[in-house]
Amino acid sequence: MRLRTKPSTSEKPASARKSAIAKLVPASGAEGEDEADDKQRSGGVQSLGRAFSILEQVARHREGIGLAELSKLVGLHNSTTFHLAKTLVSLGYLRQEKDNKRYRIGRPLFALAASALDEIEMVNVATPVLEELSRQTSESSHFAVRMGDAVIVIARTSGPGAFQLTDRVGVVRPAHCTALGKIILASLRPDQFKRFLDRAELKPSTPKSITDAGVLAREIAEVQRTGVAFDDGEFNPEVRCVAVPVTDFTGQVIGALGISGPIWRLSNQALHAGAQIVQAAADRLSAEFGAKDPAHRAFSQKA
Repeated sequence: MRLRTKPSTSEKPASARKSAIAKLVPASGAEGEDEADDKQRSGGVQSLGRAFSILEQVARHREGIGLAELSKLVGLHNSTTFHLAKTLVSLGYLRQEKDNKRYRIGRPLFALAASALDEIEMVNVATPVLEELSRQTSESSHFAVRMGDAVIVIARTSGPGAFQLTDRVGVVRPAHCTALGKIILASLRPDQFKRFLDRAELKPSTPKSITDAGVLAREIAEVQRTGVAFDDGEFNPEVRCVAVPVTDFTGQVIGALGISGPIWRLSNQALHAGAQIVQAAADRLSAEFGAKDPAHRAFSQKA
């Protein structure tokens, strides 16, 4: 219910108000306004799509990419690509090297990716792959990530066979005497690995554990060469394991995927045969994390 009041004597007549507004607002019909809005929205969506195409192409070229090649790959004119890339550089999502002007991914994009790939999300993505791997091998499957100088298992599944291992999620294992840990060590830069050797105590878990820094260095070099790590009773005398790297969209190793089983069932021959199945599973999981290349190529440059 509205109260009616008399118009103020100082209030302008309706026709005068409309005339004043007409001077401030350009005359256009409703259809014209909608069309302008549609053009603005479509232009914005198009620019956004082009920007993401540029980001994706730059991310695929870890060595960097020049403007001409980038323009060709995204199907845009050089000037259009330049202005979009310049905006992305100003926002920090791309960076341009001063010497050769090649574009690379900027740090803020890594921060976004890292926040998206938290442990809960990684577990959700990894679990179906682990379940399939356990069905294929009839053994326990594990996915682990680095935790300081050790590794932590953040996801695991059991196989259909009897006598499955009972390691729980969240268990921390030493890096130097586990297959999962050797994969993580193999992913370190040379200076990082050297610092690990300088500070880590290579304590034996079994008589087969590697406790000599030189022997471990040769073992890690072999892991980098082959892309596969083994544990033949080094952590548990009754257990054998095999593990391979898992990578993300940057090509970096973000974790290790492996299977383990009792030595009386998982012979060395079966362990090496199972490595190919584990590698295929790691490639599928890496693809889920945006990797473009097979995960076992992660160590090719290091080797």
